[in-house]
Amino acid sequence: MTTTLEPTLSVRQVLTLERVLAGEPEVVAGAGQLDRPVRWVHVAEAADVGVMLRGGEMVLTTGVLLAGDDSAQAEYVQSLHRAEAAAVVLGLGRAFPAAPEAMRRVAERCGLPMVVLHRPFPFAELTEEVQSRLVRRKFAAVSLSESVRTALTALITAGAPLQRLLDEIALHSACPVVVTNLAHRVLATAGERSAVDDVLRDWERISRQAWGHHPGLSGPGGGSAGDGWIRAELGGRGEQWGRIVLCGHRGDTATGRLLAERAAEALVLHRMLGGTSARTWEEQSAQSLLTDLVGGVVPARQLLPRARAAGLPVNRRTFVPLVVRGGDPVRLDRVLRTLGLPGIVAELADPVTAVLLSLARDQDASVLTANFAARLRAEAPGTVVAAADPRAAWDDVPAGLREARHVADAVADVLDVPAVVRLKDVHLRGLIRLLRDDPQVQAFAERELDGLLCGPEEDLLAVLRTYLATGRNKSRTAQLHHVSRPALYRRLEAIQGRLGVDLDDFEQAASVHIALLAHDAQQS
Repeated sequence: MTTTLEPTLSVRQVLTLERVLAGEPEVVAGAGQLDRPVRWVHVAEAADVGVMLRGGEMVLTTGVLLAGDDSAQAEYVQSLHRAEAAAVVLGLGRAFPAAPEAMRRVAERCGLPMVVLHRPFPFAELTEEVQSRLVRRKFAAVSLSESVRTALTALITAGAPLQRLLDEIALHSACPVVVTNLAHRVLATAGERSAVDDVLRDWERISRQAWGHHPGLSGPGGGSAGDGWIRAELGGRGEQWGRIVLCGHRGDTATGRLLAERAAEALVLHRMLGGTSARTWEEQSAQSLLTDLVGGVVPARQLLPRARAAGLPVNRRTFVPLVVRGGDPVRLDRVLRTLGLPGIVAELADPVTAVLLSLARDQDASVLTANFAARLRAEAPGTVVAAADPRAAWDDVPAGLREARHVADAVADVLDVPAVVRLKDVHLRGLIRLLRDDPQVQAFAERELDGLLCGPEEDLLAVLRTYLATGRNKSRTAQLHHVSRPALYRRLEAIQGRLGVDLDDFEQAASVHIALLAHDAQQS
């Protein structure tokens, strides 16, 4: 990716310079085009000056070769317009006592700013002032470019994550930074949290309004859409896969474009070196959102703009929080797409993955959840879908995700569970999971199981776990451990001897079972 540095002044900015104000400037045409960038200042009296220009020049003239010839005056302005000059400045006095009407009419029709100076002064002073400012700006732009490139390259070399790069870009640009895919879905953000939330609050509308139908902004080089919204395309080898957007950049447009392009270069390099893709960034975005929802540190209401910008339907929806054990995020996402279920997927911790479904109010959440679980189990036998009750309000989603996580944890070691497990299905196991960090519960587990925990034969604990989980079914326990009934009896006698209990006694067996559940919960 190559970048042309064009740090410029606008026509309006040039007219506010002290030396220019001394000439009493008056805009007589093209007043609506004063924000045109001035790339250079050129003094020219030749009638065919347009052939000498490259575009973006502010042309200074006294008009001595145009006096008395209306057609020459009109052609002079038209040649400047064809050459895409930024403006024409006419010094009154030598050839014209006032703005010539022929020049003014053509300039107004062409949209070319025309300025007259009522008090003459040496043009050399103006050219010197503007050129020196432009040179300083160009030097500053080059310095900024190298500073940004150096900082981002150092982060990439150090293996920094995407978020760290975006934070650095936001620091340099002093505005919110957003990375999107081609469908305008937000993949990542950086910047001051409140400012980012303001941008995301109505992201779908403003992003499409800014670029969906904005002329001249569809090319590969990116562009701006007014109010400091500047974008650069992300892609390479003929494939475009995303955009980076500076939202509300307050500096000049050229500097903003430079920052956006340097940022795009870094993000593309980050993707190439890290072997990641835009899809991976979508996964990271979903993971960040769901992790924040589960954690509860950030209020759900503050996360709503991020959810909406990530493409999750949130208006008048029913939310179904799920946590899946044993299913990888890619497979879960594929199943959602196959079933046409809107939702986001993110791995919370191996092997636990969170899924948040967003359903229309008239859809049957229970049926669709069951369909999802059945399809998932058909593709990956052994997966367990833990579901919380549907939530009608977004603010209730965090509690729902935590409930689903609790249910998933409670059935981690259960042998046979239904395709969809809910809070009502976890019974005592769920309660023990909630109390596992209580010191008294921990002490109880240690005391009840002390004879086995300190012993050398670890398989006795596994036999006990299976025996109690099967409802003290000796035949099933022997089958699962691939031992004969007599061998199992000997092991059960050893367990009872070490623990000092009678497992045929319901109360004693229940006490040991609770202790074992607490021990397993603490270990997990």
